[in-house]
Amino acid sequence: MAIVGIVPVMITPFHEDGDIDWGGLENLIEWYITHGAQALFAVCQSSEMQFLSLAERRDLAIFTAKQVAGRIPVLASGHVADDPSEQLRELSVMADTGIDCLVMVSNRLDPENAGGAQLREALDKLKTALPATLPLGMYECPAPYRRLLADPEIRYLCDDPRFVFMKDVSCDLGVVQQRVQLARGSALAINNANAAIAHPALASGADGFCGVFTNFHPDLYRWLQDDGPSHPELADELAIFLALAALGEPMGYPKLAKLHHQRLGTFKSDYSRAVSGDILAIHWALDAVMDRISKGTELWRQRIAELG
Repeated sequence: MAIVGIVPVMITPFHEDGDIDWGGLENLIEWYITHGAQALFAVCQSSEMQFLSLAERRDLAIFTAKQVAGRIPVLASGHVADDPSEQLRELSVMADTGIDCLVMVSNRLDPENAGGAQLREALDKLKTALPATLPLGMYECPAPYRRLLADPEIRYLCDDPRFVFMKDVSCDLGVVQQRVQLARGSALAINNANAAIAHPALASGADGFCGVFTNFHPDLYRWLQDDGPSHPELADELAIFLALAALGEPMGYPKLAKLHHQRLGTFKSDYSRAVSGDILAIHWALDAVMDRISKGTELWRQRIAELG
């Protein structure tokens, strides 16, 4: 069961006191599904997993799996510790939450960037200890550092049918294309995370998109994936908008996405544990940027709807 398609990296709604807003999370999950999500990455960097307790990470995964109720696959990561034994404890807890895929973080498997032998040794130990029937994924999470996989490590994943998902954070079309070729015929789905190369990556056979702006317009990426090949000129034009919109990420994400959903009415607060302060004051003209992204999104939805 490869996990393919548009996979939003979920944000975590909080109340102003910092507690998780479970009602807001329910609304958010339904928003993702209504807007074309084909799977949900429930506990990841966008979820602020480094700022959540293990109990909170566990509860996020359980809640998401129950709310989704089998409609689409649910993925979760959530191992953030440096110590291998603590990572195993974290992953074991997450494995018992009802999720469909347990995603490992490359920089946690090789925290000192020692190389392929270290990563494979860590993986071998974890795989032995985790439930044998649970599908696995790999995530090149950019925090605390971006640990990209080398080709032999990709082949290692391809040789194990338990690995069904990889979130590629190379942000390099050539690397994505190479990985797609390496994974051909295996269970491993290569899912690109970079908006600037989303269109050509999909055209080259990438198995989906898993970037942060799935929190703004996952349906537009879904159209690009499903219908773009039949409308190449329009798809090229949409890809430009999507790449430019995603340039807003450094302006306070994930709080940026929370402010967007606060405006939509999905939940009430833009509180973030990872990003403090008033991002509208910190980033000049951000309010206008967000207005343009929202307006552009609606214009594109109208254009797509007019195709019939």
